[in-house]
Amino acid sequence: MSTPPPDRPSSPPSRHLTRRLLQLYVGLALYGASVALLVEAGLGLAPWSVLDQGLAEMTGLTIGVVSIIVGAVVLLLWIPMRQRPGLGTVSNVFVVGIAMDGTLALVPDAHALGIRVPLLVAGILLNGLATGLYIAARFGPGPRDGLMTGLHRRTGRSIRLVRTAIEVAVVATGFVLGGTVGVGTVLYAVAIGPLAQLFLRLFAVPSASSGGSTVVAAGQPEQAILRG
Repeated sequence: MSTPPPDRPSSPPSRHLTRRLLQLYVGLALYGASVALLVEAGLGLAPWSVLDQGLAEMTGLTIGVVSIIVGAVVLLLWIPMRQRPGLGTVSNVFVVGIAMDGTLALVPDAHALGIRVPLLVAGILLNGLATGLYIAARFGPGPRDGLMTGLHRRTGRSIRLVRTAIEVAVVATGFVLGGTVGVGTVLYAVAIGPLAQLFLRLFAVPSASSGGSTVVAAGQPEQAILRG
């Protein structure tokens, strides 16, 4: 009796890798674009973006360049916590900032509230979609996410407590420096978790070791959602 041929995987590993890379870089680019829309709306930014904008006001640099510098500094803080960056971690530092400045250069200034409110809503929705794309690609958390989870492991404090403490500190610092805090900041804080979870499941990539079943980014990135 002949032995039946082994089942073929539903998708070749190389196809999975191509999809993951595409998700990573499209997600990071859209993340930067979403932050730019929130900046143009002028109704309040996500926590880390408040700090980036405040530092940009103080230094005269663009917010995208400041985002890259802050991301690189945060990444250096991983060293004493023995965190290991992935491709997505390093890419996050550069791609988000570049996409942010590129979008700001293309989008005209918005002054009417009837335009700024839709920009705010679009920015938050796009941010959730981008979050799902790049985290589900499973190339490592962003620098700010890794800082939160690293401190969680080192201190034993909950992710919620560590994240809250960090984000309160960056919002307060950014606000003092001139960053925008408003209704958009609150709306982002309320909406980003559910949106990110929705898009994480939607964009989950099949794992090569799971026989074709889909998994989302497990553990740290999913718990930390997300850098602001």
